[in-house]
Amino acid sequence: MRKKIVAGNWKMNLDYNEGLSLFSEIVNMVKDEVTGTQEAVVCSPFIHLHSLAQLAKGVAKVSIGAQNAHQAESGAYTGEISAKMIKSVGAIYVILGHSERRQYFGETNELLAKKTDTALANDLKPIFCIGETLQEREANKHFDIIKSQLVEGIFHLNETQFAKLVIAYEPVWAIGTGVTASSAQAQEIHAFIRKEIAAKYNQAVADATTILYGGSCNPKNAPELFACADIDGGLIGGASLKSRDFTDIVKVFN
Repeated sequence: MRKKIVAGNWKMNLDYNEGLSLFSEIVNMVKDEVTGTQEAVVCSPFIHLHSLAQLAKGVAKVSIGAQNAHQAESGAYTGEISAKMIKSVGAIYVILGHSERRQYFGETNELLAKKTDTALANDLKPIFCIGETLQEREANKHFDIIKSQLVEGIFHLNETQFAKLVIAYEPVWAIGTGVTASSAQAQEIHAFIRKEIAAKYNQAVADATTILYGGSCNPKNAPELFACADIDGGLIGGASLKSRDFTDIVKVFN
């Protein structure tokens, strides 16, 4: 069985005390209400990571992740955070290649391949994001875009390395817009991603890869999305800033 994961991406929100308060609520709700084997991952701003990791100790269903990491091990990169630093405070996951990083900070597939290598070398599990823009979808280029992101970003990894990845498909046109891909649209892309993984590696690797949907997922649409054969959870934005909403999405897998 593939691991089911619901990962919250707080983005650049919440000051230190607000983050601790929200996370405390999430931890208690997950402990009390989540009965399945799914994992809840909270990807917070860097300032929260150490304290959140302490609060998550002993809670098997809750893990911590960062939202980005630099591609270098260390060095003169003022303002950046390394994978080693992230790992040292207790984080397990790191989001790489989020569409906002690609759009606003010019992150390329080549750069993200390097970031992935560095994250894996420091025992972090990348949540590797891929997805097409509205213009690319309307031009019927979405499959080509997804394939190039896979090939140039992560298909250089060997099977052992690849097994540590989580993939998140985010239709860029659905992020923060309130528009959600239909379950059929989402399933079509997830199945395509799994088919490409099988072609590159083998069917066993493809069947074991967790693929998340990220694009305006909420408690109302999560059950239909998560019922799709190739959707193994979600990368949650706005709804992850509300403990009740986030926990209810995690509970879909109960």
